[in-house]
Amino acid sequence: QVQLVESGGGLVQPGGSLRLSCVASGSISSISVMGWYRQTPGKQRELVATITTADSRNIADSVKGRFTISRASSGNTAYLQMNSLKPEDTAVYYCNANIRKWDGIWGTYWGQGTQVTVSS
Repeated sequence: QVQLVESGGGLVQPGGSLRLSCVASGSISSISVMGWYRQTPGKQRELVATITTADSRNIADSVKGRFTISRASSGNTAYLQMNSLKPEDTAVYYCNANIRKWDGIWGTYWGQGTQVTVSS
């Protein structure tokens, strides 16, 4: 069993900051890519940022320069530092990871999502 648990969402004023965390746990052998996606009602889930074990990052143009993705040295925790937040950043943010379990099988896993609301 593999679980991804996000935390750190909430209500923040425009221009404010939040830091999201995602912890992967369970029968994990290794994790390659970890990432963050977001979704608003009626829209498709969109990529926010990803990070590989080699520390290679991919950041969406809409958040470049404001959001930073990082990963703990343990490899099982990813963070999304969000600065200069805008109302259009309001969404449910989901953690995603490509994980190989102890049985050797790779799979893509999602967290339950955490709500981020940017409003005055």
